[in-house]
Amino acid sequence: MTMSRSPKQPPKPSLPMIAATTAALPAVVMSSLALAQPALAAQPARSIPSSLAAAMKAQAAAEAAGAVIPAAFVSTTIPAAFQPAQPAAPAEYTIVRGDTVSAIAGRFGLDTGEILKLNNLQSNTIIYPGQKLKLSGSPAPAAPAPAPAPAAPAPAPSGGASYTVKPGDTLGAIAARHNVALSDVFAWNNLSMRSIIYPGQKIKVSAGDSAPAAPAPAPAAPAPAPALANTSAPAPGSYTIKAGDTLSAIASRNGVKLADLLAANKLSMTTIIYPGSKLVIPGGSAQPAPQPAAAPQPAAAPLVPSSFLGFSYPAAVVSSANANKALLNASPVPSRDEMKNIVADTARRMGVDPSLALAFAYQESGFNQRAVSPANAIGTMQIIPSSGQWASDLVGRKLNLLDPYDNATAGVAIIRQLLATSKDQDTALAGYYQGQYSVSKYGMYDDTKAYVAAIKAHQKNFR
Repeated sequence: MTMSRSPKQPPKPSLPMIAATTAALPAVVMSSLALAQPALAAQPARSIPSSLAAAMKAQAAAEAAGAVIPAAFVSTTIPAAFQPAQPAAPAEYTIVRGDTVSAIAGRFGLDTGEILKLNNLQSNTIIYPGQKLKLSGSPAPAAPAPAPAPAAPAPAPSGGASYTVKPGDTLGAIAARHNVALSDVFAWNNLSMRSIIYPGQKIKVSAGDSAPAAPAPAPAAPAPAPALANTSAPAPGSYTIKAGDTLSAIASRNGVKLADLLAANKLSMTTIIYPGSKLVIPGGSAQPAPQPAAAPQPAAAPLVPSSFLGFSYPAAVVSSANANKALLNASPVPSRDEMKNIVADTARRMGVDPSLALAFAYQESGFNQRAVSPANAIGTMQIIPSSGQWASDLVGRKLNLLDPYDNATAGVAIIRQLLATSKDQDTALAGYYQGQYSVSKYGMYDDTKAYVAAIKAHQKNFR
């Protein structure tokens, strides 16, 4: 979406009324469209017009450098240009769907860091609708950590004791409360620094019988050494990532240091991993030799194709699209009905007609947050990473397109900006599909006109 195209591009046939975009078409619609238009699907892939190719080349270069999708960072305050008149801050605020701590801070002219301190929250703590946040007063008392902690740092003898997550909890606070290392909590629960916890979730706070590294007997430690020596220790092994894996859990399971695992694979703590990719295990082989040989088989059937409607996309872009598709497939996402509510609520909060935002979401993906196109357009609103960066600039905080709320925020922010800066509504609607600059310079192409008509037709159904 929002990509310019060459004015010399030959006119294309009219597209279906749903999911009719080329750069932002969801992957879930592709197979059905190919069946519906067999002659078109059978045509050889055409080269991308020069202006679109340039944009895709820039995107591919950025993604080749490791920028697939940025992780969710703590949000910054909204710039003054986007702030409404600030009401007086209440002593306590009840979170509603779509809120972020930084947005709440910006709404009342407060500092995000101060709100986090007042509520004993961290930058990666998840907040949820109905939760109460203190906006003034003294910081809430921190969860007490027992004073005689040094006596109990070793794994608790309770045999796999667990803790039920409460509102406001963080993994660091849970580890401190139970006098265990945060790295052990990660390993026992297959979690990492990027993992999301939620109220009611059970977290293991001791190794129990399931952690191989927990037993203290000395004979257990030397045992792995002869095994490594007998299997020619210098030769590194490999591991194929599975859904739910984390780097720390993989390191623990294979008896290597996390730092060594990161160094061997040229990764960092913030690197995103996804099922099907391989990791080098330094100093040994955690998996039988035949297993890595079978791993390449899934690669023969990519989750996202490399071309659609006659357009082929650069390998780096398609690779990123497949990585993001794998991440979304392995993650819990809202249902289509839930996503519909998220888009409508986000539009109301941002001052955009909900029926218009819903029309775009329906046209782009049918409210499917797992949709990813060959152009690496992601989620319900089908936003490519460069447009996601623009949306982040518009709202004043970093948006993660894999997050359903941030995805809706990005799409609505772009719609709002197009409406505010286009000469009329039709031009704004066209800008979401063809790109604002391209529309202003070359006018609407035939397929763009069909897209605008589809949006307007969908909008009537959501009023």
